[in-house]
Amino acid sequence: MRRRKKTNPKIDLLIDDLKRVSRERSVPLWRDIAKRLEKPRRHYATVNLSKINRYSVANDTIIVPGKVLSAGEIEKPVTIAALGFSKKAYEKISSRGKCKCVGIEELMETNPKGSGVKIIV
Repeated sequence: MRRRKKTNPKIDLLIDDLKRVSRERSVPLWRDIAKRLEKPRRHYATVNLSKINRYSVANDTIIVPGKVLSAGEIEKPVTIAALGFSKKAYEKISSRGKCKCVGIEELMETNPKGSGVKIIV
């Protein structure tokens, strides 16, 4: 079956990059994220800050193959990579001292082996 192209070329390029890095470095994490992003947009994950806070420990690296929403609070210093952040979620995460928001592309460049990364959906 032929893969349908996404209408957003940025997401299409991200999927191709994730698959390429997964093949080159034998990292199944990036392949898994690429498969999740190939699905229709209505199936993307939407995760609230309260869920991230519940399932993470201090200094974790979290990846969300979708959007992070602002319901709840983040109390631990974590790095969150996602396809998108709501405006309020970005403000809440940035206002915390050691919390950090990054894009999936940036996380893939800084941690190509994907070690210590948790997927939250």
